[in-house]
Amino acid sequence: MDKSVLRFSHCNKDIFCFFVPEECPECGISFSGRRLEEAPVSIPNPFSNGHKSPCSFLVAPTDENKLRDFDGGSDLHTGISTSKGVVFNYTKTGVCRDHQGWERCLSIPLVQPDMYNLIDQWDQYLDKFSTAQMWDTVWKSFNEETHNCYNYTLMFINCVSATQGKRALSKDEFTKSFVLPRIKRASKYSTLCREISQNHFYIVDSPLKESGETDGDGKT
Repeated sequence: MDKSVLRFSHCNKDIFCFFVPEECPECGISFSGRRLEEAPVSIPNPFSNGHKSPCSFLVAPTDENKLRDFDGGSDLHTGISTSKGVVFNYTKTGVCRDHQGWERCLSIPLVQPDMYNLIDQWDQYLDKFSTAQMWDTVWKSFNEETHNCYNYTLMFINCVSATQGKRALSKDEFTKSFVLPRIKRASKYSTLCREISQNHFYIVDSPLKESGETDGDGKT
């Protein structure tokens, strides 16, 4: 998993790092005995272990994405986790039931903790749905555009929603409301980690700095 990213402010800059240094990387002033302009805060890690995220919609880079990263251009794969963390996902070979491989992914919980009846039936619903003829590759082949992992996961979500008396969501609705915001957050976080790994720090102008004092988009 990623290291914890910290953010603190000094000399009108927001400084991102994996640890707070002894002196400011921007101005060189020692922090010994001095107060920071803003106390260090931890940036929330957007990634989860899918096998520890029960009853969730999961998004992860495909195996073909060698860097296994969310860069906005790489192919992504989706799945649904059981109450015990087994990840059901549709591939060219049919529905797979993965016990590993989803340790770093984006997770969208689909069931509230107090929905006991649904949690009890979740695995049964998922297993029955996954054995339907339409997911049998002999009957209907995988198609990257029209019959893929996303169709599988979204159709399952809508089937469960129907049992709860809720309306179905279109692919565009679900993507815009739930998936894209998390992918954008993950992409920014990954970029931040890479910058810090390469340069030790990532430094930008603080939003609190007056616009008249700003001399650019920031500094790396």
